[in-house]
Amino acid sequence: MTFELKILGSASATPTVGRHPTAQVLTVGTQHYLIDCGEGTQWQMLEYRVRPHHLRAIFISHLHGDHYFGLFGLLGTMHLQGRTQPLAIVGPPGLDEVLVTQSRVSGVQLGFQITFTVVDTEAHALVYEDAGLRVHSLPMRHRVPCAGYLFEEQPRRPNLLKDKLPTGLTPVQLARLAQGDDLPPDEYQPGLRHADVAGPAPTPRRYAFFSDTLYTPALAPLIAGADLLYHEATFLDELRERAAQTHHSTARQAALLAQAAGVKQLLLGHFSSRYKALEPLLYEARPVFPRTELATEGLVVRL
Repeated sequence: MTFELKILGSASATPTVGRHPTAQVLTVGTQHYLIDCGEGTQWQMLEYRVRPHHLRAIFISHLHGDHYFGLFGLLGTMHLQGRTQPLAIVGPPGLDEVLVTQSRVSGVQLGFQITFTVVDTEAHALVYEDAGLRVHSLPMRHRVPCAGYLFEEQPRRPNLLKDKLPTGLTPVQLARLAQGDDLPPDEYQPGLRHADVAGPAPTPRRYAFFSDTLYTPALAPLIAGADLLYHEATFLDELRERAAQTHHSTARQAALLAQAAGVKQLLLGHFSSRYKALEPLLYEARPVFPRTELATEGLVVRL
């Protein structure tokens, strides 16, 4: 089953040419999950062929504009396109009030139901779950209440092993085995246990999203061994005092956290507009954590 991340925006507070505010899409199976929704996100969805009506849920980290100013416009577009299926929105306190006010003063009555979950930004807690995905909040340390998110695939069924399957099974029987059922004996065969023809279940894949935050090593155990970590890296380490003042992190600090958590891969993002070239952030992080890449727009990471 597909489990992939697509970067739509990687800029910090102000956009630059070729860099838009934070937005990402995680695809699990056929469902899309939007992570933050900075200004221009729906344009980026058009650019990178992400269909809004496939969105199952939207996760907002905090109420600084570069992380949610595109949300109401996206909701309006989905309304105009005739969306009727419900949409889950997960975010910090106050986001529901903002959306209600925008709807009231603009006279827009959305044609689909929104289920809103308020996140306790100081807790690590389950905030969303469906058949394919389970999401926990991660407490960030920023100037306003802010949450990161840990996305974990629901357990998958073991894969059938072709070399252990007897010949002559019907499509119906194969489907039952694929669902995890045993086959009872009949006049043609003595019965078949699912456990005898299946391998171990695939390990659920995990993606950790660290939004704007001070460097917080204490969070490493919450994401230990994750397949992928996105960590904001607004500054180079020579500006670590500036990072601390603004409650942000440096590229080196992001790499240190990835190292401490034992993740498999690190993406750096949320780049300050002062950096016209981004390679210096990569050069700073890789000596600490070699498996580091830049979260440039259009990047797709498949897990």
